[in-house]
Amino acid sequence: MHIEKIHMEIDRHIELGAAGIRCAEKKNPAIRELVSAENTLALARHYLQAEPLLIRCILFDKTADNNWLVTWHQDKTLCISEKFEHADWHPWSINGVHHVQPPIAILKHMLTLRIHLDDTTTENGCLRVIPETHKQGILSSEQILRISKSEQSIDCCAAAGSVLVMKPLLLHASRKAPTPSRRRVIHIEYIDRTALNF
Repeated sequence: MHIEKIHMEIDRHIELGAAGIRCAEKKNPAIRELVSAENTLALARHYLQAEPLLIRCILFDKTADNNWLVTWHQDKTLCISEKFEHADWHPWSINGVHHVQPPIAILKHMLTLRIHLDDTTTENGCLRVIPETHKQGILSSEQILRISKSEQSIDCCAAAGSVLVMKPLLLHASRKAPTPSRRRVIHIEYIDRTALNF
């Protein structure tokens, strides 16, 4: 799919003033087509080495009016259509849909694709990551604070149309944009389908 088509579809369907649109594939036809496109799935399949299942899709739209920061964190939850009881899956919360933290064995089978719809730079609030931190498992807030103060981070500058591939447990953050310009990113999370057979 051409990036220009995605731009037009997002501008046609986006909720004005929204910094992030959750379940974006359900609200935008172009994004729905993108997450199920064969080249997108092939990229996810390459890194998962298994058939990918869509878990979450968010459209982030950072602008001068919606210019936020995100502190260092790991992505540790799944979106689930219905709540179920399982001793190793907790805690549960609701933010439009059910969210739950699965065991680390499940999280290790997940993958994030961040598709950049605009040029993303340090000036417009690009993603920052601390390399190799996904290998340290689920980190406490104290561990995250210590690592963020002691380890070198990397700014993930990216051209429009490029894709950043990362593990959800990788420590990541973003600053407020010092020179705001539109920075749209489609954040897609997939999981190895076989990992959910429990």
